Amino acid sequence: VQLQACGGGLVQAGGSLRLSCAGSGPTFSNFAKGWFRQAPGKEREFVASISRYGGTTSYADSVKGRFTISRDNAKNTVYLQMNSLKPEDTAVYYCASRHSAAPGTSGYDYWGLGTQVTVSS
Repeated sequence: VQLQACGGGLVQAGGSLRLSCAGSGPTFSNFAKGWFRQAPGKEREFVASISRYGGTTSYADSVKGRFTISRDNAKNTVYLQMNSLKPEDTAVYYCASRHSAAPGTSGYDYWGLGTQVTVSS
């Protein structure tokens, strides 16, 4: 599985961005997917996860109610809609594929290159 995230950029606080993660391979729809982020000087942290068919999602408390994860298996793509962005959301965002059909915060074995999101105050 190869993954490539895109859609990052510079946005003012309160604004929105939608990240996309395009995957390759016939097994894309078999596994849960997730988004993670890493801010400068900090460890990578879980953001959101979605089950194989999109029926179950989970979020970090810091983004709950502001971010929405979704997927379109026909397009081999996972999305992260980010609303009401805050400066503390500034980070490199990564998508990943989990070795399970269910969402979760760990157990990811394929990672894409990240995309930078910068939120100005």
